[in-house]
Amino acid sequence: MALIYDGAIQDVIDSFAHLPGIGPKGAQRIAFHLLSTSENDVKHLAQAIITLREKVRFCEICGNVTEISPCAICQDPRRDHSVICVVEHASDIMAIENTAEYHGLYHVLGGAINPMGGIGPADLRIQELLTRLKDETVKEIILALNPNVEGEATNTYLSRLISPSGITVTRLASGLPVGADLEYADQVTLGRALAGRRSV
Repeated sequence: MALIYDGAIQDVIDSFAHLPGIGPKGAQRIAFHLLSTSENDVKHLAQAIITLREKVRFCEICGNVTEISPCAICQDPRRDHSVICVVEHASDIMAIENTAEYHGLYHVLGGAINPMGGIGPADLRIQELLTRLKDETVKEIILALNPNVEGEATNTYLSRLISPSGITVTRLASGLPVGADLEYADQVTLGRALAGRRSV
């Protein structure tokens, strides 16, 4: 694609176009919006991004994003510590929390098994999950992975790995469309899927 602009504005367009969900046209709109926004707002955005990179880390227990580790969910004594909900990405946690149907703990895998993409079990936080299962208070694992080929492969792998331990392994019930991401599911659909989870 030929460059229409040069210098700083093209650098900004290119930078935004690399972000997920933003194409070249969207990146161009953002760049021009920034040109018409106050200097203070632009500086605040730039500083917010820098602060994000400096302060936000991953929880040492569950892998959620946090500024303090362990995160607030892992530290909360009111949560049900006998249940761990396994998700692919930290953004999936907020989707589940918004349903107000789940009150246990979480574990972020950091993706799903995808041989075509070069991602195997060793590339995910599966060993950290198995370490957490040594705690005898854990009675149930909920597999809340995206309902696509990679999610199904990971569900099957984890189920076979965990089931011999005697811990109940469940998965989200139907209601989530195949090929969709949890992050974009509406609260009612996700809430029903959690409430109707079934054994694997």
